[in-house]
Amino acid sequence: MTEREPMAETPAAEHEDRVAPAEPTAVFETVPAEQAHQPDPTEVNYAEYFHPARPRTLRHRARARSTVRRRSVAQDGPASGDNPVYVSWLLAQSMLSHADELARQFSGQGSMWQNPFASPGPRHAVETASVWFTAYPISLITPAGTSFLGTLGDTDLWQAFETIGIEAVHTGPVKKAGGISGWQPTPSVDGHFDRISNELDPAFGTEDEFRAMCGTATWHGGTIIDDIVPGHTGKGADFRLAELGYGDYPGIYHMVEIEPADWSLLPEVPPGQDSANLDAATEEQLEKAGYIVGRLQRVIFFREGVKETNWSATAEVTGVDGVARRWVYLHYFKDGQPSVNWLDPTFAGMRMVIGDALHSLADLGTGALRLDANGFLGVEKSAAGTPGWSEGHPLSEAANHLIASMVRKVGGFTFQELNLTVDDIRAASEAGADLSYDFVNRPAYHHALATADTEFLRLTLRTAHEVGVDPASLVHALQNHDELTYELVHWTAGHADAVFAFRGEEITGGELADTIRRDLCEKLTGPDAPYNLIFTTNGIACTTATVIAASLGISALDDIGPGDVARIRQVHLLLVMFNAFQPGVFALSGWDLLGMLTLPPERVFDLLSGGDTRWVSRPAHDLMGHRPDAEASSSGMPRGRSLYGPLPEQLADETSFVRQMQAILAVRKHCGVSTAEQIDVPDVAHRGLLVMVHRLDDGRIEVTVLNFADEHVDAAVRSEHLEPGATVRDLFSGEDVGTVDDLQGFRLEMTPFRATALVLEPPVSAADDEAPAPA
Repeated sequence: MTEREPMAETPAAEHEDRVAPAEPTAVFETVPAEQAHQPDPTEVNYAEYFHPARPRTLRHRARARSTVRRRSVAQDGPASGDNPVYVSWLLAQSMLSHADELARQFSGQGSMWQNPFASPGPRHAVETASVWFTAYPISLITPAGTSFLGTLGDTDLWQAFETIGIEAVHTGPVKKAGGISGWQPTPSVDGHFDRISNELDPAFGTEDEFRAMCGTATWHGGTIIDDIVPGHTGKGADFRLAELGYGDYPGIYHMVEIEPADWSLLPEVPPGQDSANLDAATEEQLEKAGYIVGRLQRVIFFREGVKETNWSATAEVTGVDGVARRWVYLHYFKDGQPSVNWLDPTFAGMRMVIGDALHSLADLGTGALRLDANGFLGVEKSAAGTPGWSEGHPLSEAANHLIASMVRKVGGFTFQELNLTVDDIRAASEAGADLSYDFVNRPAYHHALATADTEFLRLTLRTAHEVGVDPASLVHALQNHDELTYELVHWTAGHADAVFAFRGEEITGGELADTIRRDLCEKLTGPDAPYNLIFTTNGIACTTATVIAASLGISALDDIGPGDVARIRQVHLLLVMFNAFQPGVFALSGWDLLGMLTLPPERVFDLLSGGDTRWVSRPAHDLMGHRPDAEASSSGMPRGRSLYGPLPEQLADETSFVRQMQAILAVRKHCGVSTAEQIDVPDVAHRGLLVMVHRLDDGRIEVTVLNFADEHVDAAVRSEHLEPGATVRDLFSGEDVGTVDDLQGFRLEMTPFRATALVLEPPVSAADDEAPAPA
C-alpha cells in the first residue's frame, strides 16, 4: 500500500485532478487546467491559500509511540474512598488519567506544527470523503464469531462500499459506556453516548480490530470517522472519583458540594439508585442559596417524576479525605450523563476530552471525529427570574474552536451533529467544526415529500444561502440512529417573531414551525401510519422507507408487496438525489442501503418503556447477508424487515436500489458537485418541483431538478444564471435535451418522483463557428 501522492503545485492543477473522469467510459469532457475556474484568494481560508500544495490528509496514521499502558488492579475490599485499592482501580479506568499520559507523547513534538488549524476547511473535508456510511453498532448483524469492528473491517464489505462509491464509515460510539456502581459496571443509558473510558467496549471488538479496520479503509481509498462526546460522560470512574473529591476530578463536571446544613433541601435518594432529580422548587431554592445556576432554557428528556429539571443530587458519599459529601450536578440529558465543565480552573474536562480525541486520531488511526452534544458546553447565571444561559453560549463556540483546532492540528477533521439556528450554524462554521449536520433541510425535504409541495424546502435552502451557510459545509443525510428531527429551532427560537411568507400568507416563524410540525405528524404518524412514532417534542421515530410508505398512503407495513417496493425504491432514489446533488457530504445508513422498515413496538416493548420511541427505528440488519436466519444482532436488537435485500444481492441486480444509487454517486463524483457553489434556488411553476443551480469548479452551471409529486409535470426551469443559447446536457445519459431560451429557461418533462441533473454547455459564438481550423 502506498501513501497518497501530494496535491499538485497549483490550484488549477488541483481542479484538473478533481474533475477528471471517474470512469474511463465517461461521456463528459474535462476542462483544460488553464481554463479551470480559479478561486479568488480573498474567498479562501488560510489553509487553502497558503498551503495549496500540502498533501491530502493521510487516513490511517496511528502515531502514538505505544498504546497507553493499562494497569490491572485487583478488586479487594469495600468500594469506598477510604480504600486505596478501590481508588487505584478507578484511576486505572479513568479517562482523565489516560488523557494526561497520552498528551505527554505529543508535547514538544514537531509533528504538532505541520498542519494549519485555525480555520475550518469544509471543502478539504469533503474532498477527503464526500459519501459516508453511518453505522450503529448495536443494530448491525455480524457474521458468527465476528465482532462489530471486525465486520466493518471486512475486505468484502469495503469492496462493496468502494463499488457503490462510499468513501468513509462513521462507526458510531464504540468505547466503553454506561457507569460504575461500586465494583460493578452498569449498562449504557443512551446508546453508548455516555462514555466512561477511552478503551473500546469488548462487545464491539478490540483496538487491534479497530486499527485493522482503519487500514482496510485506507486500502480501499476510505477513512474511518469516530466519535467524541465533549458535553458529558457516563457515571464511570471519572465521575466516581469526582464524588470522592479526588484531585482535579470534581473540576471535570458542573457539580457543586452542598453544605451539610443545607442537605435538608435535597431530595432523598431512592433505594438502589445513586441520585435523585431535583424538582423545580428545589432547583429554585438552591439557586437562591447561591449553589447552582438554576433553571435552564429547556429540559431535554423531560418526564414528570423522572426528570423535571437538569439537576440531580447524589447520595451521601465519603471521600478520600474522610469527609462525607452530597453533590448537585448538571445533566443536560439523562441523570446518568453528567455534563462536562469547560471553564473550571483545573481545565480537567478539557484535558479529558482532548485526550479522547488524540487517542482516536493518533493511536487508533481515524481520520475524523464527530462532536456529539457539543452545543451545551457553557452555562451561565442570568438575571433573576430568567433561565440560565445554556444554549448559544460563547463558551460553547470557544470550546468547539479548541477541539476542532486540535483535531486539525493532528491532521483530521470534525463534524457536529447539532440542531441549531441557521445563524448559529454560520457562527459555528467560522471557527469550530469543519462540517455541520444538515438539520435545516432535513425536515424540509421530508415535508416536501409528505405534502408534494416544496415551498418550505425552498424557504430553508434560501434561508441558508441568505444567512451565509455554505451547503458544502453540511452533511446532507438520510436516516441515522436518531429520530427525524423537526425541532426547527431557527423558527421556534431564533426567529419566532419574524415574519415569513408561506402559502400566500404572512406568518411568524413560530407559527410556521407549528404548521410544519403539524403537517409532518398528520402525514407521517397516527392511524394512517401507526408504524411511525412521535419522539417527545423533537421529531418522529421512523426509517426513510417508512417516511416514504406513509407519504404514499400505505397504512400497514405487512401489506407492502413487490409493486409497493418498486415505488418506495423510486422515491428513495429521489431523496438520494436531493441530498447527494448539492455541495457537501452525502450520508446514509444501513437502514437506507437495505430499505429497512420500523420494528413493531411490541418487539422492543422493554426499551420503549422509558419513553424513548427511537428504538422502533433502529432495527437490526445484515449488510452482507452473512446470517439470514439471525433474529437479532449480538446486542439483542430484533431484526427488521428489509425491502431491498443484502448488498451482494443488490450488486448483482442492475435495477436494485444500490446499483441505481451507484450510478448517481458516480455522476456526482465526475461532475464535482460535492465541492461546487450553490447559487440559486429559483421559483417553480409547479408546487412539487425543486430546482437547485450550482456553479461547478470548472465554471460550468449544473442544474438539479426534482419532482416531489406523484404526477407528470411539464417543468419550466428558469434562473438568471442560465445563459441563453447554452446547450442543456443530461449528466446521466450524456444526451442534449434542450437549449436555454432568451428568457433564461428551458423545459423538461418530469415523470412522478423523477430526479435528474443537467449541465449547461456554453453557446458557441458565430466567431467561433467561422474560425479556421488549426493547421
